[in-house]
Amino acid sequence: MSGLTKLATVLSAITLAHTATASAENLKVVASFSIIADFAKNVGGDRVDITTLVGPNGDAHVYEPKPADAAAVAAADVVLVNGLQFEGFLQRLVEASGTKAPVVELTKGGEVLRNAEDEHHGEAAEGEQRHEHEAAEAGHDQHAEEGQEHANEEAHHDHGEFDPHAWQSVHNAEIYVKNIADAFCAADAAGCDAYKANAEAYGEQLEALEAEIKAAVTEIPEDKRVIITSHDAFKYFEHEYGIKFLAPEGVSTESEASAADVAALIKQVKEDKAAAIFVENITNPRLMEQIASETGIKVGGELYSDALSDKSGPAATYIDMMKYNANTIKGAVLGS
Repeated sequence: MSGLTKLATVLSAITLAHTATASAENLKVVASFSIIADFAKNVGGDRVDITTLVGPNGDAHVYEPKPADAAAVAAADVVLVNGLQFEGFLQRLVEASGTKAPVVELTKGGEVLRNAEDEHHGEAAEGEQRHEHEAAEAGHDQHAEEGQEHANEEAHHDHGEFDPHAWQSVHNAEIYVKNIADAFCAADAAGCDAYKANAEAYGEQLEALEAEIKAAVTEIPEDKRVIITSHDAFKYFEHEYGIKFLAPEGVSTESEASAADVAALIKQVKEDKAAAIFVENITNPRLMEQIASETGIKVGGELYSDALSDKSGPAATYIDMMKYNANTIKGAVLGS
């Protein structure tokens, strides 16, 4: 073996060892679905290794965990989840994994809306309604709430008192990011300054996003701000930005709309003069196409609700997703 070959071999070994060491030093993070993974990436930067359970275009409502998921959760330093019973599979997975990692609910401290299935047009939660589960914070961040175990087993598709789709409000997204930074700081004190700096920089991007969404909605005439989507995932967008969303299915895609639900929606669509119909990236478009046919309202495109697109799609990041949804709604309504 020549001197150069030996040197190359040694350098290669050193590089591999350094990579292994760097990887071992990185915070091992599990994100329950793609939107949370994107938040975590922006906060963690190159100090974290992220495993995403429900990937792009995946539906967390009906997701069934794999053995590899349990292994990832078992090995994690931090597990990031939405909470509000969005991840019906969570309690079973956490128990199966035997993980000692904190399970951090990112909606904690956010402004949450009541489940629209209980109150059709959901009101913003007041004081004690603003995350009642904060009272269980200490035990909650170590493991998912014990009460959720029974709720999930008895009514797997029941999302409880609150609408879980809180990320559809950019203001709430800022809360998610703060909670992620706090969780990373708790798990990796040495990286805390970096996490906080990343969260602050990303927060500025979110503020710009908020302004852009509001500007897009302002261009839509007020009498044309009623649209239809597949399931009830956009009430936070409605509450924050003034677009009224109607949907044949509730907050979970697990429970299919009945013929009576569809008939009632078609009646309401005609009364409210909906401006456009949209399919979602996580749902079958057939039902929306049927409603479009029966109401004479054309399908205006695809919106991203509970998952990002893949990297080649138009909604590969949270910011891209929110911009794309706002501009797609505006374009369909205005015919541009």
